[in-house]
Formats: sequence, C-alpha cells, structure tokens
Amino acid sequence: MFTGIITDIGRVKAIVSAEEASDTRFEIETKDDTKRLGLGASIACSGPCLTVVDKAAGWFAVEASAETLARTTLGEWQVGEKINLERSLKVGDELGGHIVTGHIDGVARVISREPEGASIRLAFEPPQDLLRFLAPKGSVTLQGVSLTVNEVENSSFGINVIDHTQNATTLGDLDVGSFVNLEVDVLARYVARQLGKE
Repeated sequence: MFTGIITDIGRVKAIVSAEEASDTRFEIETKDDTKRLGLGASIACSGPCLTVVDKAAGWFAVEASAETLARTTLGEWQVGEKINLERSLKVGDELGGHIVTGHIDGVARVISREPEGASIRLAFEPPQDLLRFLAPKGSVTLQGVSLTVNEVENSSFGINVIDHTQNATTLGDLDVGSFVNLEVDVLARYVARQLGKE
C-alpha cells in the first residue's frame, strides 16, 4: 500500500532481459538508504508495485514479469530512465496523498501540455473503459504520483502539476505523446462494483 507521495527519483542503471533470466530484472539507483530496504520489500517504481530481489549501497533490483511489462510502461524502460520511487506505507505513517495499491489499471497518453502560471496543465487519453472511474476533484495516480483530476471529458481528463511536483517527480518531463502508468482510485472501483457497473 502506498500514498502516491514520491520520496526519490531513481534511475535505471541496468536491465537484464527475459532472454537472459526468467523475468526482466531492473537495477535502480537511488539516494535512499538501501540498508533499510529489506529483500522482499515492496516499492512503487513509477506506479507498479515491485519486489526488491537484490540490493547494495546506492541501488536495488526488482523483477517484472511479462504480464507487468505488457500492461505498463516498464517494457519501454531504457538504461538511464528516471523513475518515481515510493516505499510502502507503514502503519502510523502520514497519508499525504490517497490510497494507492501499485496495481496499474492501464496506460494513458499525454495529448496536451500547456503552461498555467508556475504549473503545467496536462491532458491525458486513458483507455476508454477507465474513464468511468475518473471524476472532477477525484484522485488518480499517474507514474506513481497522487494527483487531483481537474476535469473529465468524453475521451480525456486533465490535471495540473505544480512547481514542487515538477521538481520532486518525473511529471515535469512529460510531453505530448508520452505514456504513463495509470491507477484509478480504488474507492471509485469498489463503488462501481457495488453499483454493478464493473
């Protein structure tokens, strides 16, 4: 369980493809103290919850299955890729964002980027079946970041990325055509199920 509040921007330092191992292995550089990161721990890596399988000073390794690569942007990662990192929530931690599971629902595409004061206004085209889970002033997770939805249109939704979030995450680097991991608000999903709409 996560909150969508990013604690570090890591960088992919090595990739071992599935041809060489059973799953694809990513080694990720981090400024966080890896001594406190246990093997088997969960960490959100630009959205998807992955398991730490190896570590040393300044880096840790995770593995992604073919299913994860197919349903997220991880299959497009390259060495040097910047990624948003968040350690799993502990009981008693501040819930600064919203409840985030790290289970990606789909991939959305940036369709516009406009400056708005010190913020950036971004519009996304998600998979159409996910639009019903998005509501103005509701929560959404993009690249592991907890965000507030500004508006929802027929085939898109918009957000604002404030200056702090641009600097503390990778969202400031997004441009038209970029793809992002999207997780809808888990509460919206359960409400839809109770109403028989899922």
